[in-house]
Amino acid sequence: MNETMVCVVGNVATKPAYRDLASGPSARFRLAATPRYWDREKSAWTDGSTNYFTVWANRQLAGNAAASLNLGDPVVVHGRLKVREETRDGQKWVSADIDAVSIGHDLARGTSAFLRTPKQEAVLPRRPEPDWETPPVDADADAAAQREPETVAVT
Repeated sequence: MNETMVCVVGNVATKPAYRDLASGPSARFRLAATPRYWDREKSAWTDGSTNYFTVWANRQLAGNAAASLNLGDPVVVHGRLKVREETRDGQKWVSADIDAVSIGHDLARGTSAFLRTPKQEAVLPRRPEPDWETPPVDADADAAAQREPETVAVT
């Protein structure tokens, strides 16, 4: 529950790579986020240093992201931040990944046309349906049960 949730606004820096894995669909792309600020000395807007994130999408989000996103698209990504440290060839590398919860086009910088994807049926193993009905009764046994019992004299 103590996950670091972030919301990053930026541009798609690489074409989304889609993979259909045994654990389900997965897609990833790089996101470039460059802050802009007003430089008083220059009296102009100036770009800050660009931060790059690897965005991971899974399941339905992966398919929708791969079908909807193109290189350079302005997007808003919301998800869990995961910072990884690695050592490659004696050098220490730090990378920031975002496990996306939602991804959308940034409508402050353009328009988008939404198209709802059809719901996919859950692929569950088919089990035989139990017979909930009362089994049919044998007609002769039913008639005998409905007759009045015969009186038997006991001596």
